[in-house]
Parts: sequence; C-alpha cells; structure tokens
Amino acid sequence: MQRYKVKGKRQIALKIQNLKSKIQNGKGLIYALVAVFACLLLTCNFSLAATTQAKHYTELQLPPLPEIKLPKYERFVLQNGLVVYLMEDHELPLVNGTAFVRTGNRLEPQQKVGLAGFTGAVIRSGGTKQHSPDELNEILEQRAASVEASIGEASGGASFDALSEDLETVFGLFAEVLRSPVFAQEKLDLAKTQAKGGIARRNDNPGGIASREFKKLIYGKDSPYARTIEYATVDQVSREDLLKFYRQYFHPNNMILGIVGDFEAKKMRSLVQAKFGDWNRNPGIAKPKLPDVSPANTGGVFFVNQPQLTQSSVLLGHLGGRFDNPDYAALDVLNGVLNGFGGRLFNEVRSRQGLAYSVYGQWSPRYDYPGIFIAGGQTRSDATVQFVKALQEQIKRTQTQRVTAKELAFAKESTLNSFVFNFQDPSQTLSRLIRYEYYGYPADFLFRYQKAVAVTTAADVQRVAREYLKPEKIVTLVVGNQTAIQPPLTQLAAQVTPIDVTIPGSQPQPKN
Repeated sequence: MQRYKVKGKRQIALKIQNLKSKIQNGKGLIYALVAVFACLLLTCNFSLAATTQAKHYTELQLPPLPEIKLPKYERFVLQNGLVVYLMEDHELPLVNGTAFVRTGNRLEPQQKVGLAGFTGAVIRSGGTKQHSPDELNEILEQRAASVEASIGEASGGASFDALSEDLETVFGLFAEVLRSPVFAQEKLDLAKTQAKGGIARRNDNPGGIASREFKKLIYGKDSPYARTIEYATVDQVSREDLLKFYRQYFHPNNMILGIVGDFEAKKMRSLVQAKFGDWNRNPGIAKPKLPDVSPANTGGVFFVNQPQLTQSSVLLGHLGGRFDNPDYAALDVLNGVLNGFGGRLFNEVRSRQGLAYSVYGQWSPRYDYPGIFIAGGQTRSDATVQFVKALQEQIKRTQTQRVTAKELAFAKESTLNSFVFNFQDPSQTLSRLIRYEYYGYPADFLFRYQKAVAVTTAADVQRVAREYLKPEKIVTLVVGNQTAIQPPLTQLAAQVTPIDVTIPGSQPQPKN
C-alpha cells in the first residue's frame, strides 16, 4: 500500500512540473502580466487608502502616559557609616556599582588646581597594595570587567562593571582601589603630562573657549566653579598631595555605595560587609564648607578675538539658581517655551530670521550652588550683532508677552513625555536616588517636580520670567573674528572688553 502512495505522489509531481513547463513556453507571459497588473492595482489602492487615512501628528489620539514607579530597592548603613543601596535586576547577568565620595575639585587649593582630578585618575591607574596596575588591568580584561575612578567638580568616587559570575573577584578589586591605592609616581607623571597636553590644545575649539571664559565672567576667574588648570598648578602637585587629599575625604562614613544587577540581595549584603565592614570610619570628618558664590559681572560685552574663524560663538546670561528652588518646575517649562523645535528661539531666531543653525536659552540650575541662565549659539560673523539682539529680544519677550495656550501645552507635554527617560534602566534610577541623598534632596524629588510641571500655568511662566531673568544684568561673550564682525560689537555697548586667552607659561609660536 505504501508503494502506491509514493507512486501517486510522484505522478502528481510530474504533472506539476509539466504545467510549469507550459507556462514557461507560452502562457507564462499572460499569467505574468495578470500578476503585475494585480500588484499595481493593490499598490494603488493601498496608497490611496493610506493617503485618505493618514492624519497629521497633532490629530493623533495617544493614550495617557503610564504611571512610573521606583523599582524595589534596599538601603542600609554599615556600622562604619557606609550607606549602601541595593537594587536587583535579573534581566541580564550583569552587576554594576558606584561609590559616591563627598569631595570634588572645588575643594582643592587654588595654587594646586588639578589635584583632585589627578587623585581621581591615579587612585585607579596607580594600582593597589595588593595588585600592580598591570595586574589589575590583566585580571579585569580577562573577565571583560572594569573598575574606574574619577573626581569631578562636586563629587568623586569609583565604579565597577562585571558579569554575575565574576562579581566577587571584581568587587574585591573595586574595594582595593577605594581602600588601598598606592598612587604610583610614574602614573602621576603620566597624568600630569596628559594634562599639560590638554592645556596646550585648549584654545583649538572656539566653543571650548566660550564655555571656559563665560564661566569666569559669571563666577569670577578665581572661583572654584570657573578656575582652570594651568602649567604652574600642575607643577605644584606632588604624590604627597594626592595622598593627603585621598586621606582627607576617602572614608566609609563619607561615602554612598550603590549596586544594581543580577544578584541576591542577601548575598550581596554579605559581600559588602566582607569587603568594607572592617574599614574604620573617620570620626573627625565634617561636611566641607562650600565656596561662596556671587556674580563677578552684572552686565557688559566681552570679546575673544580669533582671526581664523568664519563664524562667532556667542554666549550670554547671568547667575542662576538651584534645583531646590520652589519655582524650578515653572522655570523648566519656561525652558521648553524657549527651546527645541517649536520653541520661540528656534522659530524666530533660526527659522524666521535665519541667524543660526542651533540656538538655545535655558535656566540651568545646580544641586547645591547657583547655576547659570545661559543663552547662545553660533552665527555668521556678519550676523553676530543681529544674533545677539535677537536673543535679547526673545528673553525680554518672555517677560512681556504671556505664553499662548499652544506654547504652554507644547512645553509641558515635552517635559512630561520626556520624564520616562529618567527611568530607562534600574542603574539610572539608582544613581538618581543616590545623588538625591548625596545632596540632601528627598527621594521623591523627581516626582514632586513632575506634579509641579503638570500644574504650571501661563501666568506662572510669565511670573518666573519676570522674577528670575535679568536682561539688564546679562553678560555677553563673543568668540570670533574681529575684522569680519560687521557691524562691530560697539553696536551692542560702547565699551567692549577684550579677553586675552594666551596660555600662561606657554612657549611663543615661531613666526613664519
């Protein structure tokens, strides 16, 4: 019986093959034409349907944003004062962690600017008492893991990334870097050489010049928030300075440790205790006194001449405020009114007047010291004065012309819709929680901000624009080609103050 079934299948297959041959020999052309016509008809109908059904993006009905909740986490404090956050995330077999240390380059001596940065770099690159730099690198590379360290403006610390199976080994190296660095002299020498290379190249980028010099105009050239590393300050830093800086700030009761990833909280807690529990606290450590901040200039036009440039980099603004300002949410909505596609600066200065490809203006606060209100962009040399006036006009306009319902809705929706990006992954969420504790903010600060944005009105936006923006105190900085800027900057102010960006201690360039 089985033989006949097989035979029958073969016969059917032969018939199909013969049919295909006939199509190929004559009738195939007819069938092909019919198929092509049918496809064209379907495509045409589909295109017409798509055209008639397509809606403008403003007509789309979108569901409300889902409520965002913090992932489950655990917080505890070791007896030595080390604050620890744990957040499990089993999506991938990875674990990462960060230790925040209450320090920062704003606390380094003025004559040794660069000290904190060198400490943060060499604490890792210089090796530990247990492992040389090469040994550290080899162990980590074999496991596709990393341990890094750095010190920035207002904080310092170290971080690690590892596969779950390598957690204990990598976490042990991470603890070594924090607890027993040796600050190898040759690694400090290398870091200083690299820093000097950065100093030599710092005037290569006009945007970098503008940002650096603008901070000096706002905070003052000697302010910890504006001073710059120089050849002389690099030469003043020694290995003993690094050790002293490290011993002053790196203590368990001056740190917050956060770990997120594929682990069991109970086992991770035991590992933290094993690696950090016997680290003695420093009972004499105190919260450092932060530098005082006051505006270095309350107006004026300043200029950096760069004859090689074909366009101008422009920044203008004044001293701003902090995140914990009760009006922060309304000020952030004001940012939305000014910025982005559909914002006033984009529509007026870029699109209508065609004065710049990119233009911006924003209230930019900081956690524990005043930030800056800053506006700017890049424009043609011959449009520099017009560009500055256009920025000034739009800033004043926010004070005199109330935002429309459309502008308000656009700004609020943009802000609220982007809120989800604050919680893209557990690591980002945990980092935010730690940062809030570091600066003394409530854990639900971001949610309070979200609610405040939602209830912000047009009157609120105009009120904060009038209260916090100070057009009469705006400092203006232009980096550009003096000869090509026509009309000249004296159209903005009778007195234009030049800024010399010559690098102190640099060798003069030979003349051609």
